[in-house]
Amino acid sequence: MSRAVMIQGTGSNVGKSMLVAGLCRAARRRGLSVAPFKPQNMSNNAAVTSDGGEIGRAQALQALACGLPLHTDMNPVLLKPETDVGAQVVVQGKRLTTAKARDYAKLKPQLLGSVIESFNRLRSAHDLVIVEGAGSPAEVNLRKGDIANMGFAEAAGVPVILAGDIDRGGVIAQIVGTQAILSTDDANHISGFLINKFRGDPRLFDEGYKLIEERTGWRGYGVAPWFPGAWRLPAEDALDIRTQTRAEGLHVVCLCLSRMANFDDLDPLAQEPDVRLTMLRRGEAIPGDADLVILPGSKSTRGDLAFLREQGWDVDLMAHHRRGGRVLGICGGYQMLGRVVDDPQGIEGPAGRDPGLGLLEIDTVMTADKSLTEVNARHAATGTTFHGYEIHIGRSEGPDRARPFAFVGDNPEGAISADGRVMGSYLHGMFRDDRFRAAWLEGFGVAASASYDATVEQTLEALADHLEAHLDVEGILAAAR
Repeated sequence: MSRAVMIQGTGSNVGKSMLVAGLCRAARRRGLSVAPFKPQNMSNNAAVTSDGGEIGRAQALQALACGLPLHTDMNPVLLKPETDVGAQVVVQGKRLTTAKARDYAKLKPQLLGSVIESFNRLRSAHDLVIVEGAGSPAEVNLRKGDIANMGFAEAAGVPVILAGDIDRGGVIAQIVGTQAILSTDDANHISGFLINKFRGDPRLFDEGYKLIEERTGWRGYGVAPWFPGAWRLPAEDALDIRTQTRAEGLHVVCLCLSRMANFDDLDPLAQEPDVRLTMLRRGEAIPGDADLVILPGSKSTRGDLAFLREQGWDVDLMAHHRRGGRVLGICGGYQMLGRVVDDPQGIEGPAGRDPGLGLLEIDTVMTADKSLTEVNARHAATGTTFHGYEIHIGRSEGPDRARPFAFVGDNPEGAISADGRVMGSYLHGMFRDDRFRAAWLEGFGVAASASYDATVEQTLEALADHLEAHLDVEGILAAAR
């Protein structure tokens, strides 16, 4: 068996995913075969794997840092929220069930076997596994049956390094308080701590750093300043996608739906210097100068269709279309643009049938079968080929399907309205393809910039350099056992 080390956090969004990606790249540069692992993730932003399943987008980025193809073992339990109290449970890449939070707590102990099985497969295939926790081990009310943090660390015998986020304030209390609330056995799994997201001169925190060491008895692995290039990496949380403040450029507006899924489609557009991307939040109106409005994917199409109407975005979309603006729906957004969304079996929630926005002449019926595959496609309008992926349920048919958005092999995919200004497709990831993005933007009179994949690769290298400069990376890797 190889060695492993786990990065846990004092809370959510402390930068665990970024730290693991940077450490993975640093280990790979040392000639190690390294793999990422997250026992349990909660995210609607999923990636399709080489073995035909799905994992969290953060683990996809970490796999890229390791130079590995995506595999379901890297994230054996993925929770995809469908409502405020329930989520789809994906185990080793496949849907197991949909459970409410209370029912999932009872299910967790049964999932530990699959988690350890996936972890052991990775350990047997690589020199090092770097594990990412979820949330915080200080949530001791969730400790019983835990598979995400200390429950996993105990079962797998993996040492833990605790990361605190100084940017949100109170980092001394975060770390000292975490030790205070943990059981003695759980606290003994922690080999040390690190501080993340420091802004300014790190030396100003020397006293606080020493205080943490003295209070906890844990070893400090350093203080990492804020990494300014983080926005160039694929975002796991839609709130991390930057809204451009520039006044000029092609104005693309994305509607931030309540169950938005697979919004990595937007990352490449956010980096284009001649594109002004607005991530439109709850309560905001669609700007009158929008050139293109994107309806992204959703984990709950009918639920987000209702959310869209609550914001008044249905009225705004009609006005945008009347002004000559264009609309692109991707996956769930494509389904919303049609005449009807019908879920007779209650696949995504209570069974029912809702009118769509009526901007495309298609009707959608939800089915239990899930399309989960990587595809090579050809854009119908430009003839440009691109690589993407499908991750959806439902089947859409109607007159506008006679004008496909793309072709997968000889099969038409998606739909375009008679006036050509409303488009829909089930294909994710299209804008990541440089040739397609260039051809698409050319249709708006905008030139595309350099390679997106090259930008991500350069940023991963910069992230590893950043961690090497400020953390004791050698010490962190040496803590693995």
